[in-house]
Amino acid sequence: MSTPYQVLLLSPGSPDLATSPFGPFVLHACRTLDEASEALLAQTYDAVLLDLPSPGGAAALLAWPGLARAVLDSAVLAVLQDPTPAHCLKLVQRGVRDILSPADLQPELLGRCLRLAIERKQLDDTARRAYSIDLSTGLPNRQQLQEHMTHLLALREREPAAMALIALQLEGMPAVEASLGAEAANVLRRKLAVRLRASLRASDVVASLGGDLFCVLLAWIDAQEDAERVARKLLQTVSQPYLVAGQTLPLSARLGVAQYPAHGKEARALLSRALGQVSGDGISRQLRGAAANDEVPSADD
Repeated sequence: MSTPYQVLLLSPGSPDLATSPFGPFVLHACRTLDEASEALLAQTYDAVLLDLPSPGGAAALLAWPGLARAVLDSAVLAVLQDPTPAHCLKLVQRGVRDILSPADLQPELLGRCLRLAIERKQLDDTARRAYSIDLSTGLPNRQQLQEHMTHLLALREREPAAMALIALQLEGMPAVEASLGAEAANVLRRKLAVRLRASLRASDVVASLGGDLFCVLLAWIDAQEDAERVARKLLQTVSQPYLVAGQTLPLSARLGVAQYPAHGKEARALLSRALGQVSGDGISRQLRGAAANDEVPSADD
């Protein structure tokens, strides 16, 4: 038996999808959009079905702060009573997969719509990952980082919270590639990626911008000082020597930090600020091998 599809359901009724040939489906009911927001924070769903039959359903859905979060992880379907073309277009542009009418809530048709929306979402996510991943590290690349930032910034407009972007540039990478080869340089990049990922929360994003440039997106911070504290921690982490091709390699690093909303409210502006600090003085600091730490670290394997 295939793994059941988890569906978050907001509906006055309870459609019977137990025998749908497009399932199996497990329905998780909620009564309001606020409850849906709380449910989305607690777990991930394959699909979110929002049945809003009142005349203002489309406008309520467009104003719902949880929509940006819902479309990131789930196939979102809306059931609306006579929505205007303008509302339909806006909802699709916001990431809603399908817009159904109340007549489409028949179990056989609804099961098909849910399954196809889930499949389209999964295919789109797979294609986006293939197109938006840096192959040398497996990390998101610049395009995926900017896309994720755009979605997160839209969420922050509705659910205000500070966030920060840290840009990191390694110094010494061209020398490694020249002396040890391209594959050794890629091994070094992957080791760096592992260190960065291990130093952060699950909600934070590490991205590779190619070559010796990396970015860290802190999804939320409690205070402005937190961004610089994390930046200094990352500098210390990445400055420890690396063991690559039988050689111990100390590296230097430079950092730049951009904070939302203090330094901008758009992905491009924040990225430009952080990279600008890297290329200038900013808060960057040179760190080389054991000299960056109070104790002499050992190279990783």
